[in-house]
Amino acid sequence: MNQSNQKKMKALVAVLILAVVGIVSLSGCTTQQKNTIKIEGAFALQPMMQVWATEYQKTHSNVTIDINANGAGTGMADALKGIADIGMVSRAVNNSEISQGAFWVSVAKDAVIATMNADNPVKDILLVKGVTKQQFKDIFITGNISTWGQLVGNENITDKIIVYTRSDACGAADTWAKYMGKYVQNDIGSHLPLERLSAVNGDNAVVAQVQANPFAIGYDNTGYVYTKKLADNTVVPADGILPVPIDLNGNGTLESTEYVYTNRTTIVNAIIANVFPSPPARVENLATLHKFTGITQDFVHWILTTGQQYVLDAGYVPLPQATLDLQLQYLENGTRPEITK
Repeated sequence: MNQSNQKKMKALVAVLILAVVGIVSLSGCTTQQKNTIKIEGAFALQPMMQVWATEYQKTHSNVTIDINANGAGTGMADALKGIADIGMVSRAVNNSEISQGAFWVSVAKDAVIATMNADNPVKDILLVKGVTKQQFKDIFITGNISTWGQLVGNENITDKIIVYTRSDACGAADTWAKYMGKYVQNDIGSHLPLERLSAVNGDNAVVAQVQANPFAIGYDNTGYVYTKKLADNTVVPADGILPVPIDLNGNGTLESTEYVYTNRTTIVNAIIANVFPSPPARVENLATLHKFTGITQDFVHWILTTGQQYVLDAGYVPLPQATLDLQLQYLENGTRPEITK
């Protein structure tokens, strides 16, 4: 090889080396600069997650947190596909999801509450008597109770009960179904005629439909029922809707200890005291594929520690410290007892 060709070869080798180094360098930068956490899933946890994200970013200004409420089912599915870093899941993680590599930690608690229109024709009676679990089942599942008059024992009231449920795969529907028995989301409305059933997407849509229809009944997460802040900072139900109180002991009379719906604080305190049953109270979870890593793990660790100070003020129920300590262990180890490898 002559001297000219040798120089050309050396120059080519040098260029190739620089190119490889550049690619490796850029690849490293891409990994190190991945400062976006993508979160999808349960409408129930979105208000709390917004608070956590805002507070976390005050001390982690280089981190971007994208939050999208699209239902617990979608949140879990996208987490398992690696599309989302965190799936917000407002129900128990099932065995199928575990077999696909789901890992999760529990971060707070809230509840699902039945709602009616503030101008419901029998609201005054319901606020005195309450509604039993069997009656809820006969409204939402079997369809055996079809009018508001039938519910309160007055045959002269013939207004049909219009049931609003969720069209998206969601923890609220799953939790409400489980409160009424061994049911799942698809059982809600399964025996109702179409003219008495409507499925809508998301909590806000259920609230809007119940607000608009005096004969409607629905169910929502507490964070979407209690949204109106008064001058004294008390948070009460949104205009146009009322919680449908549960007659917990089934005696046909709503006792003072059973009416826990006055404001957000009273329902939170009832959940803490186990006066309000579980379900429809339930634990909120954050899920991912296999285990949390990097900045996502740091954010979840912050939620389980520093972030807990914001839970009560946001209208959620803090988990006991012993439970939080367990979640921190699971987070660090990347596994939990429900997962078998």
